[in-house]
Amino acid sequence: MSWVLVALGAWVATAAVIAVLYGRAAWLMKSQHEEQPSLEPTLGVSLPAASIWPTGRQRILLVDDDPGLRLLLRTTLAADEYAIEEAGSAEEAAELARFWQPTLVVLDVSLPGRSGLAFCRELKERSTYGSPHVVLLTGGGMSNEDARAAGADVLLRKPFSPLDLMGAIDSALQDEVLLPTTAEAGSDQLLAYARDLREIVQAERSQRRLLQQAYRQTITTLTDALEAKSEATGHHGLRVQRYAVELTEAVEPRLLDDPSLEYGFLLHDIGKIGIPDGILEKRGALETDERRVMQRHPLIGTELLAGVPMLAGEGLQVIRSHHERWDGQGYPDGLREEEIPPVARIFAVADTLDAMTTDRPYRRRCTWDQAVDEILRESGRQFDPMVVRGFATRAQRLHRTQQELAQTA
Repeated sequence: MSWVLVALGAWVATAAVIAVLYGRAAWLMKSQHEEQPSLEPTLGVSLPAASIWPTGRQRILLVDDDPGLRLLLRTTLAADEYAIEEAGSAEEAAELARFWQPTLVVLDVSLPGRSGLAFCRELKERSTYGSPHVVLLTGGGMSNEDARAAGADVLLRKPFSPLDLMGAIDSALQDEVLLPTTAEAGSDQLLAYARDLREIVQAERSQRRLLQQAYRQTITTLTDALEAKSEATGHHGLRVQRYAVELTEAVEPRLLDDPSLEYGFLLHDIGKIGIPDGILEKRGALETDERRVMQRHPLIGTELLAGVPMLAGEGLQVIRSHHERWDGQGYPDGLREEEIPPVARIFAVADTLDAMTTDRPYRRRCTWDQAVDEILRESGRQFDPMVVRGFATRAQRLHRTQQELAQTA
């Protein structure tokens, strides 16, 4: 049920996210970018390997003479929270453990040379190894008493599944009591992994669906927050997102494979949260200084959302570059022609289309046909000619979309 909690947590946190965005936007409008001091170490010495792992990262040593099993174990444990090393014998593991000092050792009983049981005792008795936790693996009839006498924290019987392994590691790291496990008769290691993998994949799919739903709810709430700040734009975010998807399908459909793109379409103007209401709602042309403040909203939006995983990729490029112009007269970076990201070139047409066909505080809307004519005239100046050609092929469908959204608003 952990994924349910994550999804619910994402939704409950939306209000807090909005508050943070408003506060951070205000700070960004006032702050000056100062050079941060370097955090690189200045000592001219080499640090021991064990001292450079991030705080809280568990070091796990895998000891088994079967390379295939070690690969399975390494794959199971592949995560940022673990640092993994492996050895094929107790002798090799001893050399590693002396210097690396693992947090936990996953140790097979049957090893060439020194047995795993004897090495387990050494790990627990000799301080040079750092007294690691030990998960002892056995495919035979070893008793829990023998494992406990050797100092093992957990005895795991083969074949075991990935979840069995993770449970054994968690138990050992949390100093829980020795957990006996029972192998399934007639089974083997790969089949045990295959059965568990099927259940994990099913759970992961459910988790992904819930998280995607939570993301969409969060994005919708953020968009609503922006539109509540500037009521004149109405459902601008929803309309322009529909237009932009339609145009992207006509110009470069492969871009829609990036899931961050539609989020970027919806949140393209999130930086306006940091723009004073007096500028956003001004009736009439902006003064030079006011226009300069307004033109910062793509940078503010980029700063606000740069660390959000669901926007990493094309979505963030839309937020930063949707006011660039083909002729280089746009903002915030003055990019021109092919320098402008393709998604931003496409979105610029969709954004302008909606801006011209809706009322704004400083002017009345124009007709749909007038907006289409203006976009066609600006081909090669404000807009990428290739995007304008795609727009021309979809203009009627875009008009139908506008009418449908007007009926449901």
